[in-house]
Amino acid sequence: MTIFKPVGKEGPVSTEHRGFVPRDAEDAIARELLRPQFADNRESMILAGFDAFGRLTCLERVDSGTPRRCAVPPRCWRALIGERTVAAVMAHNHPSGTPWPSDADIAATHDSALFLRTADVDLIDHLIFVADGHFSFRTAEML
Repeated sequence: MTIFKPVGKEGPVSTEHRGFVPRDAEDAIARELLRPQFADNRESMILAGFDAFGRLTCLERVDSGTPRRCAVPPRCWRALIGERTVAAVMAHNHPSGTPWPSDADIAATHDSALFLRTADVDLIDHLIFVADGHFSFRTAEML
C-alpha cells in the first residue's frame, strides 16, 4: 500500500496553528456578536446560547476580577441552560495577544463540554480572541 502526502506539506500542521482564524476571515457571529464584547485590558468570558433554529437565546458576560483569570459563576450556566438553549459558544479574550489556549483553557473547555452535554446542550465552539483574529477549538479539532 502506498501512502501519499499532500503536495507542499512536509508534516502535520500543529493543532495550535490549525485553529487560528484571521480577523478578516471571521464569521458574522465572531465579528459582530462576540468580538465587540471584549475590552483590550481585561480578560472576559462570553457564553452565547442558541435555540434549535440558530436564534440567540442567551448572552452572558463574565468579567474577570483580575486581568488574567476568568471563572464562570453558576448563575451564568443556569441562565444559559434555562432558555431553550440547544447549542452554546464560549468565547474569551487574551489581552496578552497570544491566541493559543493554555492548559487551563483546554481543561475548562473539555469540562464545560461535558457539563453542557449532561444538560442536552452542544458546545459548538470555544473561541479565544486577540486583536488580529481568534483561535477556534472546533477548527483545531480540539472539541
